[in-house]
Amino acid sequence: MSTRASIKHRSVEELGGEASVLARQRRDHVDMDQLMARHQALPDGTDREEILQQLIKLVFSHAFAEETVLWPAVRRLVADGEELTAQVENEHQQINDLTTDIERLPPGDPEREDRIRRVFSLIRQDIRDEEDELLPRLLNAVDAAPLRRLGAAWEAVRKSAPTHPHPAVPRRPPGNALLGVPLSGYDRLRDAFGLSTSAAVNRTKAITLTSALLLAVAGIVAARRKRR
Repeated sequence: MSTRASIKHRSVEELGGEASVLARQRRDHVDMDQLMARHQALPDGTDREEILQQLIKLVFSHAFAEETVLWPAVRRLVADGEELTAQVENEHQQINDLTTDIERLPPGDPEREDRIRRVFSLIRQDIRDEEDELLPRLLNAVDAAPLRRLGAAWEAVRKSAPTHPHPAVPRRPPGNALLGVPLSGYDRLRDAFGLSTSAAVNRTKAITLTSALLLAVAGIVAARRKRR
């Protein structure tokens, strides 16, 4: 078996066990594939929209955990990790932008359906890039124990991550974490109380602006500390 073989068909033991970040990633990918298949098999209606919303929540919490925990580790541990994670981050940004449009357009709108098809294609491409290229290199670089530690951190972040698109949020720490914390709280309130997309967009803009100011202040403080 090639040292860069996809993790898709590897055993759980080969991936470091059930708690490994690689096993957790793959389980989420399977769930994404199943949700997309169910959505595409159904006619227009409430059930189809509910499945889409389940997918959106899964995709964005999963991606946030990747960008906050997993990709920094890949950049530290994998020789070409910078290039590989940059490619995936670009795919994530495209998914963010398209899903923002999807949430603003009404169900059944032809433009919305076109963006859904494009997002599904990007999600499938993202899964393949991760499972076939990026994650096998991480598997080759570390043992099972670090993979399980990464898995625990990844799961903790995923459970408290934003569940909707926020294109203005940076793709890398510390900016994504600083902006993501208040947005996550609002996203989960939005999910619990069924807030409209327009209200969510306005609140997101306010939170993003406030957090951006905090990020700028943090940068100034860090710069001053370096000069001392």
